[in-house]
Amino acid sequence: MRRWWIISGFLAAVAGLSAAVWLSGYRQALGQLALQADADLELASDRLSSQLQVYQELAVLISDHPALRNLGSPGRRPEARRLLREVADKTAALDVIYAGANGIVLAAAQAVEGRNVSSSPAFQRAMHGALGSEHGVLPGTGGRAYTYAAPAFDAEGKVRGAVIVVADVEDVEQTWRGSTPAVFFTDQGGEVFISNRSELLFWTRPEQSPGLVPVEGPELPFAARTVGGHEIWTMGWGPYLPIRGLHMTRDLPVIGMRAEVLRDVAPARRLAALQAAAVAAICLAFGAMLFLATERRRALAEANQVLESQVTKRTRALSTTNVRLRQEITEREEAEAALKQAQAELVQAGKLSALGQMSAGISHELNQPLMAIGQFAENGEAFLKRGRVDKAGENLGRISEMAARMARIIRNLRAFARNESEPMGKVDVAQVIDAAVELTEARLRAEGVELDWNRPGHPVYAWGGEVRLSQVFVNLINNAADAMDGQAEKRIGISLTAGPRLQVAVRDIGPGIADPEKIFEPFYSTKAVGSADGMGLGLSISYGLVQSFGGNIRGANAAPGAVFTVELEPFREDEAA
Repeated sequence: MRRWWIISGFLAAVAGLSAAVWLSGYRQALGQLALQADADLELASDRLSSQLQVYQELAVLISDHPALRNLGSPGRRPEARRLLREVADKTAALDVIYAGANGIVLAAAQAVEGRNVSSSPAFQRAMHGALGSEHGVLPGTGGRAYTYAAPAFDAEGKVRGAVIVVADVEDVEQTWRGSTPAVFFTDQGGEVFISNRSELLFWTRPEQSPGLVPVEGPELPFAARTVGGHEIWTMGWGPYLPIRGLHMTRDLPVIGMRAEVLRDVAPARRLAALQAAAVAAICLAFGAMLFLATERRRALAEANQVLESQVTKRTRALSTTNVRLRQEITEREEAEAALKQAQAELVQAGKLSALGQMSAGISHELNQPLMAIGQFAENGEAFLKRGRVDKAGENLGRISEMAARMARIIRNLRAFARNESEPMGKVDVAQVIDAAVELTEARLRAEGVELDWNRPGHPVYAWGGEVRLSQVFVNLINNAADAMDGQAEKRIGISLTAGPRLQVAVRDIGPGIADPEKIFEPFYSTKAVGSADGMGLGLSISYGLVQSFGGNIRGANAAPGAVFTVELEPFREDEAA
């Protein structure tokens, strides 16, 4: 019994807490709903005021129209009648009337001329020189109308009559009828005159005392109460009106009415119910957890012992694995360092191999200027003895040119053979190709190879290393020359194309590539086994060098021969920074 009393007390406490949470959540949700309802009310009020203001301004504008003057003469009335009909047609007004100071209608778009409107409150106010307005139900048709009357003044400033514009309220409602929420406008007597819900038209709220006061009509039950400072209406008037609605009001002195709105509170009630249900679920879950706490504690203690045993075993295994992993990391780091060293040595070996292939031609290129220098020196000495200083000067100039040529060849050789790791940076690709062409010029001339190098007239900068890039182009030129060995006609073409990526194409007219898929694999060579021309590492080294610049190199067969294309990233100042 004690357990049942505890459970009953706990459930009662949960029910009380849930009810308090529901009421608090409901009031908070009503506060948010009130902000939305106020915005809806402001929007509807501004919309109605602006739509009616059109007719107000219309009455003021046409009150001074020349066609509405001197209408005491019947001959001027047809023109005034045409004007008023045209204005009524273009503005969708029910009627546009001009009445004299005595209230007799002198011209109208629809009304019968001669009718007396002096009893109209709007007309009476206009006769005092002010803008008048009124609303009501039109006799005969039963339609609702809102009327503006603007005074018309004569030359002496006296009121000679009034222009009356009758606006169709149903036409005004047509643009926002049926939109949510329910909005209606009541006059000073509390009667609903304008609304986007037809069920509310001509309804007047009955007198009531504070609290929940049900007022039963024939078909319109109504009750009002206050919750958290907000007025809640309870209604059962059909599917287009809320059963329970938040009621808010706003005075509109410009049109002499009060704007009111009904916002459905069902979402607020649902939100409060969800909050109360969530609190109840949490409390019930908490009670269940307390009820099972002892069993769970014992089960957790047993599981903790098992887990600690497993953790100890796995920690021992992880420690052993960690030691092995560190050993493997050390071994891999050593292997990576050895690989980098081997790659560097392989690149240098490739340079030296290329220099070996070009050595005979380079030796000839250096020996020929040396012999020419000696000859020019002897000639200069002879010219000096004869007193021909000008001829001696020409020979000295030629000696200087030969020395500069030898210095340039030696500088390119030193740069090409240098074994160092240069930084990546701004490289003039055209200048690098010039250096590669100069290094291979002696061999190409000796073997009768024609070189066509379309050099651009301006620097073309790429991202890379000058020495490594020069080795790539030397390898490609030498490979092109090797491919044409034994041919009668030998020709190499080099082109440089700018674009999103710089492209350098080296083309020969040899037999082409037998297996383009394997051309960049290490030790792949088309030369005979045991040949002294190389081991098939040149293109593999070139491929690795270009990849290190962020570029790409590819080889393909052409008609005739083969073409190797080197793609490089253009140098950009923002990337370098």
